Amino acid sequence: MKMQDIAVVKRDVECTLVPHGQKITLVPGTEVLVTQALGGSFTLNVNGNLVRLDGKDADAIGKEPMKSPLDGVVTSGDKVDEDLLWAQLKTCYDPEIPVNIVDLGLIYDLTVSRMKQGDYHVGVQMTLTAPGCGMGPVLAQDVEQKLLVVPNVKQVDVVVVFDPPWNSDRMSEVAKLELGMF
Repeated sequence: MKMQDIAVVKRDVECTLVPHGQKITLVPGTEVLVTQALGGSFTLNVNGNLVRLDGKDADAIGKEPMKSPLDGVVTSGDKVDEDLLWAQLKTCYDPEIPVNIVDLGLIYDLTVSRMKQGDYHVGVQMTLTAPGCGMGPVLAQDVEQKLLVVPNVKQVDVVVVFDPPWNSDRMSEVAKLELGMF
């Protein structure tokens, strides 16, 4: 363990308990071990329990918020850039697995449709690595929030499905390499 992976909470901050999805508050002075800093959020080990800290609260552990794929992006027109949608999806991580949900093979479908008022609706069908995972609603909300900031997207619906069941064959080669499955 590297000393720089240890942080001390500087202010009250709300986190999400992994894998249950319950909200908890960390108080100032709590020592945490930063185990993962991916996709704009941090996974912390707190007294043997994993919690997820939203990147907007990075200052609570003395860290800087991470950059978004949309930083510096200038778009013109009224279209939706599907590459930006996929880039945003690649910033969503299961807090227990250091691989994004796209490379894990959790995204089954992404559709973009124009709404009557000219803006766009994005529909996502995704799954989880395990049906009983309490982080499912948290991951679905993360997907929704990250897609809603893509220019011209005004509505996002995320549906978590379990058919077909997820298995490791859906993972990209990058994910398998990252997880030591080669």
